[in-house]
Amino acid sequence: MINLSKFIILGICLNFLIVNSIFGQAERELNPPDYIKTIGFKTSNENYSTNLPIIKLGETFTLDFDVLNNEEADYYYTIDQLNFDWSRSQLIKSEYLRGFDNVKIQNYKTSFNTYQIYSHYKLQIPNQDVRITKSGNYILRIYDEYQDLVFSRKFIVYEGLSTVPTQIKRLRNLAYINTKQSVEFEVNPISIQLNNPKNTIKTLIIQNNNLNTSVGDLKPQYTIGSKLIFKYDLESSFWGGNEYLFFENKEIRAANVNVRSFNLYDIYHNYLYSDYPRINRSYTYNPDINGGFLTTAINTDDVEIEADYVNIHFSLKNGTPQPGESIYLVGGFNNYSLGSEYKMTYSRSSDSHELELKLKQGFYNYKYVVVNDYDEINQGGVSGNYDETENDYKVLVYYRGYGYRYDRVIG
Repeated sequence: MINLSKFIILGICLNFLIVNSIFGQAERELNPPDYIKTIGFKTSNENYSTNLPIIKLGETFTLDFDVLNNEEADYYYTIDQLNFDWSRSQLIKSEYLRGFDNVKIQNYKTSFNTYQIYSHYKLQIPNQDVRITKSGNYILRIYDEYQDLVFSRKFIVYEGLSTVPTQIKRLRNLAYINTKQSVEFEVNPISIQLNNPKNTIKTLIIQNNNLNTSVGDLKPQYTIGSKLIFKYDLESSFWGGNEYLFFENKEIRAANVNVRSFNLYDIYHNYLYSDYPRINRSYTYNPDINGGFLTTAINTDDVEIEADYVNIHFSLKNGTPQPGESIYLVGGFNNYSLGSEYKMTYSRSSDSHELELKLKQGFYNYKYVVVNDYDEINQGGVSGNYDETENDYKVLVYYRGYGYRYDRVIG
């Protein structure tokens, strides 16, 4: 006689394992295909485009992107909540969304008076179809009309339930005192009681909107009243890096900021002045926007559709490659991606690493990083690391109280 109870128990166990594997796996962003360019978010507290928006619950932000395949195709979006570790949340959509996602993006326009024809898409959240009702980590996915995933981007929604005073200091560890920066902060609850904070509080520190280098899950070292104190040294440290390199080509038919010359073929080509390694030089302050970018163009009424695309020629001089190492160009404009299209090629004749990228007119911050055969990234391999560098830091505080089914961002 068959013992059905064993099969029922086995089925429950298998189902439990499958569900846990789905919910426990960290979600990764999908980079776009070659015909989609200039993906950027705009928020009310930043005057340039960013790759990682961090917005207060209820505030508005927009996603912009261009499609360069000469088609006005339909695109759809979905919004999913994630846990602190970027795995899928246990909440169902009706618990964190009011309305419906998986809706067509209605706002799009065709380029005007440009050599490169493209369509510009804009998605604003919240909108008439959907509103986010809970804080937390999120991922925004864009699908084509065949429901194939085209690209995805992460964003974070927080509540103002606590303040997070922050200080950036030199390391106390003498080995890194001139090359690293340490982030000290405290959490001051305003309208929330934090129970058992060593087990319910998690933190995330992000430098220059780059999740790849973020430091997470630091626990409070001690408390003063209701304040949680985080005074780590090496554990909360980041390589200082250097100020970002930049160029602006709002006028593509003339030399401009760090643009030495131009040419017109099928579209315009802009040739930048050659960059040089800064790793063994003294630190020099140079204003930047910490990896961000901004679309700009002169003599336009609507820069979103009148700014043209240009082939930008980058050159890094005296960069003789070391065995097992490659140099990549990164910044907020490409979400700090190490895709093959951003890998530089060494030219022996000019003794330089070179790269050609098609970018929309604008102001861009960028930097060079070194990657070895083990995919280990040396952020300062070309630019150097300096404790004086001006960087942008964001400290996020997550709280999962007893009975919570998601990680709430409280400040």
